[in-house]
Amino acid sequence: MNNLYQKQILLGVCGGIAAYKTAELVRLLRADGALVRVVMTAAAAEFIGARTFRALTGETVFCRWSDDRTGMDHIELARWADRILIAPATADSLARLAHGRADDLLAAICLASEAPLMVAPAMNQAMWRHAATRANVELLRGRGVQVFGPADGEQACGEVGPGRMLQAQDLLQALADAFSSARLAGAKVVLTAGPTREPLDPVRFLSNRSSGKMGYAIARAAREAGASVEIVSGPVLLDAPVGVQRVMVESGEEMLAAVLERMSDCDLFIATAAVTDYRPARPAQQKIKKQAVDTSLPLEPVTDILATVAALDHRPFCVGFAAETEQLEQYAQKKRLCKGVDLIAANRVGNGQGFESDDNELLLVWEGGSCWLRKDAKTRLAHQLIEKITSLYPQRFNKQISSEHHAKHSA
Repeated sequence: MNNLYQKQILLGVCGGIAAYKTAELVRLLRADGALVRVVMTAAAAEFIGARTFRALTGETVFCRWSDDRTGMDHIELARWADRILIAPATADSLARLAHGRADDLLAAICLASEAPLMVAPAMNQAMWRHAATRANVELLRGRGVQVFGPADGEQACGEVGPGRMLQAQDLLQALADAFSSARLAGAKVVLTAGPTREPLDPVRFLSNRSSGKMGYAIARAAREAGASVEIVSGPVLLDAPVGVQRVMVESGEEMLAAVLERMSDCDLFIATAAVTDYRPARPAQQKIKKQAVDTSLPLEPVTDILATVAALDHRPFCVGFAAETEQLEQYAQKKRLCKGVDLIAANRVGNGQGFESDDNELLLVWEGGSCWLRKDAKTRLAHQLIEKITSLYPQRFNKQISSEHHAKHSA
C-alpha cells in the first residue's frame, strides 16, 4: 500500500479493550512507510502503555494537557496530520466529537485540525445500538467524518453483536483507500444496488437475497476516486456512503425510471443491483387468503435496466454484474454480448458466497480480455474494480487529466 508512504497519520487511542489492536495498526502503518504520532486519552492508559506506542513510532506519545509543553503542541499536531484516525473510538469519544467538546487533548486536536477525521468505533453492542450513539454517529457522518465499522461478533463482555473494532489490516486498508489517487476526477458515476421487490399482493412480494454490500462498496470506492456518485438502491439495511447521493426504490420499474433520469451526463454506469427478473402479471389488490390460493402464478418479465441503458444513443460506459451458480465464464461472456455492455463482473453465488457475505471474488470479462479479482473483502474488491476499469479505459473517465492534457498540447 505505497500510497501510505510518508503520509502523516495522527492516531487517537481511547479507553477500550480494543486498544491492543491499535498497536498492531501502528506496526502495519510504519511497515508501509507512514509517519505516525499517537495521542492517548487518560482512559486509554488504563488498557495499554504509552511506552508501547513510543517504541513502535519512535515519537513522543501525548496523553495529557501536561504533555503539551509549549502550550501549542496540540496546534502543531493538528496542523501536522494528513489524516486523524481515532481507534478505538468509544461511545464517550464519539459524543465528545459530535458536540464539539475540547476538554481533553485529543478532542482539542480534532477540533483544531482541518485534516479529514476518521473513527473506528468499539463498544458494547447495546451501547452501539443506543439512540444517543446512533444520533452522534449520524451527526459526525453529516460533517464528513468517515466511520469504519464496527464489526459484528463476540465481544469481550461475552455478548454478541455489532461493536467490535475492525481488525488492524482492515483499518490499514481504509487509510490507504483514503489516499487513493483521483482516478475518476470529474466523472459522474451512477450505480444500482441491492434487490428489487415485485408485489404479489399488499403484503407479499417476489425478491432475492441481495444485501447491496458490493454495490455500496463500489459507490464508496468511486467517490474516493474523485467521482460524483449517485446510487439508485433497492431496500437494504445500509447507510449511504459519505458524499454519495442516494435514491431509494422498490420495484424494477421504479429503479429503471430513476436510472434513466440520471443518464444525461453520466460517464460510468455500474449495475450491481439484483433486479428481480419476473413480476406477477396481475398482483392482487387485497391480501391473498390461504383458502383462495391458486397454485399457478402468471409472471411477466421485468424490463432489463442494463440492456436499456446500453442501448441509449449517447450511453455511458456500462458495467454489469452476473451472479451465477455454474459456468461462470461462459455465462459472463454471453451476458456481455447479449446486453451490449463494456465489462461484466461475474461472481458465484450460493453456499455462502456472494449474497449477504462480506467478501467475494470476481471474474472480469471485457472485449479481448478477462482477469480474476481473487477472494477478498468487498470493500477492497470495489477499489480493485475501479482501478481495473480506469486502467483499461483511462481516456474515458478522468476529465481533469484529459482537460489538462488537451490544454498542454493545445498551447
